[in-house]
Amino acid sequence: MPSPDPTTMKTFLPIALALFASLVGLSAPAQERVWRCGNEYTNNATDAQRRGCKLMEGGNITVVQGTRPSGASTASSASSASNAARAPAGSPRVESADQRARDSDARAVLESELKKAQARQTELLKEYNNGEPEKQGSEAKNYQKYLDRVADMKAQIARNESDIAGLQREIGRLPANR
Repeated sequence: MPSPDPTTMKTFLPIALALFASLVGLSAPAQERVWRCGNEYTNNATDAQRRGCKLMEGGNITVVQGTRPSGASTASSASSASNAARAPAGSPRVESADQRARDSDARAVLESELKKAQARQTELLKEYNNGEPEKQGSEAKNYQKYLDRVADMKAQIARNESDIAGLQREIGRLPANR
């Protein structure tokens, strides 16, 4: 292949650059000016000036419109929310005596579980001995094993405390005994 003539290269290069610049200019049109008005954006200059909006500079802006719930007014949605809290749609109506019996059973089960958890907590605290439980067999030679057991005991106590608190919350949510 023959080498190109230097004078041809001198004329070809500026033409190629001009053609490239014009193609780049066509493929990337300028974005409209956008103003920010609080939490809203507009590209209407007269509206933006009337409302005293600030011109946004420096980069592309993408705005995604949120959706609003359709339908009922707030008063009717509040009453439907209270109905939904009572019972799920389509569930059979339960007589008040039956419901009281169910609540009583639930209370009995929760109180039984609470007593078990409290008894377990007492055992754990006694064994933990304020962070200094008695060493067992091989722990005299392997101190890390002892530290691991103490850490495990501390975690069990924390989990059990959390269980007790949860059971007490559930019992508090039940209607009072009549």
